Amino acid sequence: MLAPLYTSEEMKAAEAGHDVFALMERAGLAVAEEALRRFPRARTFALHAGKGANGGDGTIAARFLEERGWRQVGDGAELVIDALLGTGIHGPPREDIAAAIARINDSGAPVLAVDIPSGVNASTGEVEGAAVRAEVTVTMHGPKVGLAVGPGCFLAGDVVVADIGLEPHETKYRFVTRDILRLVPRKRAQDNKYTAGSVLVVGGARGTTGAATLAARAAFRADAGYVAIAAPADALQTLETLVVEAVKRPLENALDAAQRASALALGPGLGREQKQLVRRLLDETDLPAVVDADALFELEPFERAAPTVLTPHSGELARLLGEESTWVDAHRLEALRRAVDRFGCVVLLKGADTLIGAPGEGVLVVGDNVPALATAGTGDVLTGIVAAFLAKGIGAQEAAAAAAVAHRLAAAAGPARGLIASDVIDALPGCLAQS
Repeated sequence: MLAPLYTSEEMKAAEAGHDVFALMERAGLAVAEEALRRFPRARTFALHAGKGANGGDGTIAARFLEERGWRQVGDGAELVIDALLGTGIHGPPREDIAAAIARINDSGAPVLAVDIPSGVNASTGEVEGAAVRAEVTVTMHGPKVGLAVGPGCFLAGDVVVADIGLEPHETKYRFVTRDILRLVPRKRAQDNKYTAGSVLVVGGARGTTGAATLAARAAFRADAGYVAIAAPADALQTLETLVVEAVKRPLENALDAAQRASALALGPGLGREQKQLVRRLLDETDLPAVVDADALFELEPFERAAPTVLTPHSGELARLLGEESTWVDAHRLEALRRAVDRFGCVVLLKGADTLIGAPGEGVLVVGDNVPALATAGTGDVLTGIVAAFLAKGIGAQEAAAAAAVAHRLAAAAGPARGLIASDVIDALPGCLAQS
């Protein structure tokens, strides 16, 4: 359920003791074979190769292509091979390399990157200067962190992993596969609605009742047995019509309602003025909790033993860290680390590359981007799924990761265009049934 994502140092460790030239020969062959497979009608290519091992891989690939009748040209190539910079490069490219990157990007031809697009930090996904935009990246042995984490993941195109004869190696970062959904308990014959998972959604102020509704419906569809909503009194009548299965409670009775819950979902449509209530629920209950949306506003560090998951998007995390959202987008792993250190709990940073960090643990990455998720309300759906999984007793990092996977699978099952948050909810049972 967890696959390795390699940093440059971890790749060096994996390669230690192996014949470098044999590895390069296999890598070059893999690049050439992918070029032949993906671009069967092409007969010309342009190679941009640096002086290191990455350039050597590209040069060997060029040899294999020429042996198969391709011709290397300067301009007007049908394919460009980027072998300028490898996985060990840090910092912005030198001026001459940056100029070469610009020529690659301006060529108008599809680009095949060797191991990682030049200019992308393989260990972080950060881009500090010019960087190649590839259509496909052939990466050796295993995917690199920079191919899974933004902004690098947006430059890699399709990622193809080439086996070059190395053994698996322990990694700090890991990619989450759909197998993690096996951790989600199914309802047992002896379960009742409470033991199957009881969720209290705290939110749903007037004008934003839809957020609490989506979270509550998602929790039900993620197989929770009981869901209640604590909301302001003037919103309760509206909520009664939006989600009939959930019990409704006045917001001032949220602490009492929590006594029957096994997990809290704090924040969907709550209103930023409820900071004190959020703090009391975190301080005075020992329930697992997911904290999202308005509950994240001006949130201060807290101490609690119960599993706790924060689920910010880049803008919300930026406010918590005193940074700009553009900084978070450019330094996602660093932003995640700072948030985990500051709050001492699991943090799920939403995005095309959802990242889940936990104190003392490695980072989990949920990729398989579903662009259709960029629509209002899907974050509330994710909150409900996380809460349901926490209510079933799954650990915080695992619950967050499993929820992110279920969320994406359900979105992928819906329409590619025009997806709405309710579509994701409706597809959840079918996705969970396959696990």
